[in-house]
Amino acid sequence: MRLKPMVRALMLAAMASAALPLPAAEPLPLLLAETEQGQADVALYLVSEKIDGVRTFWDGHLLRTRNGNTINAPAWFIEGFPTQALDGELWIGRGQFERLSGTVRQQTPDDAAWREVRYLLFELPQAPGTFRERAESLRSLVASAAVPWLKAVEQVELGNRKALTRRLDEIVRLGGEGLMLHRADALYTTGRSDVLLKMKLWHDAEATVIGHQPGKGKYAGMLGALQVRTADGTEFMLGTGLTEADRRNPPPVGSIVTFRYRELTSRGIPRFASFHRVHDI
Repeated sequence: MRLKPMVRALMLAAMASAALPLPAAEPLPLLLAETEQGQADVALYLVSEKIDGVRTFWDGHLLRTRNGNTINAPAWFIEGFPTQALDGELWIGRGQFERLSGTVRQQTPDDAAWREVRYLLFELPQAPGTFRERAESLRSLVASAAVPWLKAVEQVELGNRKALTRRLDEIVRLGGEGLMLHRADALYTTGRSDVLLKMKLWHDAEATVIGHQPGKGKYAGMLGALQVRTADGTEFMLGTGLTEADRRNPPPVGSIVTFRYRELTSRGIPRFASFHRVHDI
């Protein structure tokens, strides 16, 4: 059967449109923290635990990662979420990032695994008022939603640096990563800003993998170290902190990894740098 030219043209156009790839995800305009190095007037900040989870943005319909990728959560998980935007971290527990990451990355969600996940919230994007006011609004919003796995992160006032240091020691002793300090009087903003500070015993940073160094001895035939480059162009070898699984299947060239370090040398090289993980999805 011959199709009329107009019908055929419409069918071909529809087929071509269906074959077009979806637009690539782009990083979301979120607030990112600077590092606290003794510069903060502690009395001006609200303090919370630094959650070692997957940074997740709720746009009112979908969960998205910091890089803009959609998270395929079960329908029951997001049912009852508020229609306004939320910012927080998906979390299972302290020291459970790898297990959480495996759950979140699955294209077909594992209901049993998602039953352990909590969405811990710390911000109402684009909402008016100071952070103190937004934190109060967030608590009220979570209470109204009454979704058991939707929680507002506790924000406390510590008042002075001695109390801040004591709180940091307590969180680290419990297996936590560190603290977040948010200016109580800050209006909502995006990008990297000192209205939000992270405080840890170890610093962390990101770098791009630019090469693989072969292993020797017990690591023969596996990865010895990652050759990495930071955003400012600093290059160094990252060989500690890698598991045997990492060495057998290393992060590919071009991937972004997070590493930890104590301090920088006079030449700007991270001291005691240790691989932490591949960057968030």
